[in-house]
Amino acid sequence: MSELDIQIPNTFDPFAEANAEDSGAGSKEYVHIRIQQRNGRKSLTTVQGLKKQFSYNKILKDLKKEFCCNGTVVQDPELGQVIQLQGDQRKNVSTFLVQAGIVKKERIKIHGF
Repeated sequence: MSELDIQIPNTFDPFAEANAEDSGAGSKEYVHIRIQQRNGRKSLTTVQGLKKQFSYNKILKDLKKEFCCNGTVVQDPELGQVIQLQGDQRKNVSTFLVQAGIVKKERIKIHGF
């Protein structure tokens, strides 16, 4: 038998690249904007991943005033502080964060249908 006939099975980790990107000094930190379906036509928009140097309550106050919706800041044990807004405000929130200079457009990921 030649060396080419023998194959050693390797474990393949599909998330190895994602984990490698998270660790390291030059890793990108994204702001995730998601939508959660409640009941019927009701939905909830969540914003997570903002830097801790920002005041979440002040950002929430401006978002509520700008989009005429209610919202709250929720403390999650895994994700930290998460902003929740009523309704589908994904595009509105992303443009607001870019125009306010809080986040660059490349660092925003919008999730949902």
